[in-house]
Formats: sequence, C-alpha cells, structure tokens
Amino acid sequence: MTTPAVSLVIPCYNEASLLPRLLASVDAARRAFSAGADAVEVIVADNASTDDTVAVATAHGCRIASTSIRRIGAVRNAGAAIARGAILAFIDGDSSIHPGTFDAIAGLLSRPDIIGGATGVTMERWSVGIALTFAAMVPMVWITGMDTGVVFCRRADFDTIGGYDETMKFAEDVRFLVALRRLGLARGARLARARTVKAVASTRKFDQFGDWHYLPIAWKAPWYLISARARDGFSDRYWYKSGR
Repeated sequence: MTTPAVSLVIPCYNEASLLPRLLASVDAARRAFSAGADAVEVIVADNASTDDTVAVATAHGCRIASTSIRRIGAVRNAGAAIARGAILAFIDGDSSIHPGTFDAIAGLLSRPDIIGGATGVTMERWSVGIALTFAAMVPMVWITGMDTGVVFCRRADFDTIGGYDETMKFAEDVRFLVALRRLGLARGARLARARTVKAVASTRKFDQFGDWHYLPIAWKAPWYLISARARDGFSDRYWYKSGR
C-alpha cells in the first residue's frame, strides 16, 4: 500500500446526511492534487454514530477510526492515530472543501517558515445576522493569525504538541492552534492562512437556533469561562445533544 502524503481526518457524529456532500468535495480536491488522488487518504473518525455515517464512509472507501469518548478532541485524535500521511488535515463533517485544498496545504508545509495553519471559511448561505456574526470573528482572526476550516500541520509537529486536548468539550481547536503557534515561534515559523482555498462552513447551527443566535451567546462568554456547569450545559445544548 502506497504511503499517502496527506491524511484528511473527518470527525463525525451522525453525519450521514451531510457527509456525502463533503466527500464529493474531497474527491474533487484529490483529483486536482498535483501529487495524485492516491496521495490523500480520507479517515472518518466516528464518535459512536447511531445513523449510517459509518456505512456512508465505508461505501466511499474511507478508512474508519472509532471512539466512544464524547469529546471532539478525542475524536480528532482517534483519526490521527491511524493516519499514515506526513501531513495531517482536519475538517468537520458538515463542511465542504475547495478543489485546490491539498496543493495549497502541501505548498505551505514545504516551507520551513510555516508550522501549520487553516484555510478559513465562507458560509454556505448568508443573511444579515450571519454576516454580522462572521464580521465579529474577523478581527480575532487578524490579531491571532488563527483560523478555521481545514486545519493542517505536519504529523511530527502534531505528535510534539500532543494532539488535541481531550478534556475540552469545545474550543479544543483554538487550544491546538495556540500550541502549534507556540511551537512555531520557538523555530522561527508561523501559522498560515490559506485564504485562496477557503472551505464552505455549514450554517446548520444558524438554521437550528436562528441567524442572530450567536451574538447573545458571545455576551455570555465570560460566564462560560467562570462556570464549569454553565460550560457543560452550553456545550451539551449546542453540540453534544443538539438533536442530530
């Protein structure tokens, strides 16, 4: 079996309805990859789904990793644990990716001054509420250099920082990028934003909770930082027990 250059990890819990859309976009990006489609392996990290997520992934030729630990960091790490590529990339199961994603990532990680990064996102639909929410996030992206979308790094660096924090119910991706950036600073390298190949982010949370829901949540952020009980209630309602 040929060793892939890139391992794309897709954490999933009950994503049978949206996973085909993502996998179609991944297929297009694999075909467009200058190293060839076989240079990318696709791993679906399943978090004890009760729908047909695993069947969909298996039918599509994905490798399957499994964990019953209900922490998103543990799901990402489970996928990384079986990955064979020198480059690791992560994308949420309700997203879709740009055709040029793998060439952009490989190009950036061929440079010693880049430690890793993310592609950023655009939204699958827009409204005034969604646009204002998106705009509210942009200054933090500019200030920190950290973004979302397809997150990528070298496998060796992933191992060095210990992967994702499995104790966190959310914001584990932020902590991961902070740790990666810290490692890069020690080497004279930085995080990159592959803005020409933005992923498309799902708006299902806006569909479920309303297009203006995020702005009131942001005002409660200090309380979530203080109260573990409030954090658990929020994370369960918003992610872990959100109805799918």
